[in-house]
Order: sequence, then structure tokens, then C-alpha cells
Amino acid sequence: MTTDSSCNASGLNPEETKGRLPERRMHEHEAPIIVALQEMYTCKLKDTTFDIYQENAVFQDPIGIAHGVDSIRAQFTALSKLFPRADITKFRILENPVNVPTNEILIDQDVAYYRDPDASAPTKTINSLLTLTFNDHNKITSHVEEWDHKKSINGEDGFIGMINEARKKFTGKVIDTVVGKENKTEEKQQT
Repeated sequence: MTTDSSCNASGLNPEETKGRLPERRMHEHEAPIIVALQEMYTCKLKDTTFDIYQENAVFQDPIGIAHGVDSIRAQFTALSKLFPRADITKFRILENPVNVPTNEILIDQDVAYYRDPDASAPTKTINSLLTLTFNDHNKITSHVEEWDHKKSINGEDGFIGMINEARKKFTGKVIDTVVGKENKTEEKQQT
């Protein structure tokens, strides 16, 4: 394991997670997590998609930080409104090196996002490393997405990192407030 400041959430550097770790087969207990992730990242959310999370789970990407299942749901609902189509063009479950805990799943993925669902080319394709930590009940407690496998600066990285972390928390709360209210209104209308 590398200990310099370039380490991503897995504790490894991007070169290690992008190319050196072999792909592995999904373990049986991981199937519900993998299915839900594919629903989330293809913007095809279902009522059960977010059942994979512990109630107080945290999701973090370079744009925002979401605390709790409802906030995480709001983040991905907002993504699906911004990009009505998304295709996973690469999805590799990586073999954990011995120094990565066994309750973590590392995934190297490419997602092609489309603003126009009928377009022949994506608006943007993003490569990312997903580092998922789960508890004894196979519920995700932490979901970190790092674009191009690179660490997103945070409060541990000095003043600029502290400002970036505050911005991500603010963004997460704004999305949760706006989209979360829409989700609750839609749920009430369905009952």
C-alpha cells in the first residue's frame, strides 16, 4: 500500500487501481450490491436500488457528499434527470491486494453519459474507481467514487481541501433539499 498523498480511497495510487489489479469474479453475497450499482450508474433507478445502503451510509464523489440513504437517493435521482441515458462500457470488479480490507469492493468502471438519450455519442464518458465499504450485513457504509481513480482533495489536504470539502457538502445538501423534496412529493402522490 502506498502512503503518499496521491492515494485514492482504496489506499492505493491510481496506477495500481487502473492497471495492475486483476479483475475477479463477483462473490455471491455481492450480487445485490452489483445489480443496484448498475441501476444507479445507468440512471435506471428502482424502488429497491438503495436497499444496499446502511441507513447512515455516506456517498462521496468529486461533486458532492451525501449523508444517509435519502440523500444518496437524491444524488442519483438528480444524475438521472441530468442524464436520461447512461451506459456502463466497462465494469471490472478488482481483486483486493492483501492490504485492502476484505469488507471493501473495488470497481473500475467507465460510464458514458448522454444528455440526449437518442444521441449516437455520449456527452461525457467518465472513468472512476468505486471503493465500497460494507458491514457484516452486506450493507454499504461508505461509497466513494473517484474520477480517473484520483483522490478528490478534502479537509485533510490543507486550506484548499477544506474549502473543497465544504463545497461538496453544500452541493450535496442543495441536491438533497431540491431533489429530496421532489422524491417525497412523488411518494405521497403514489399513495
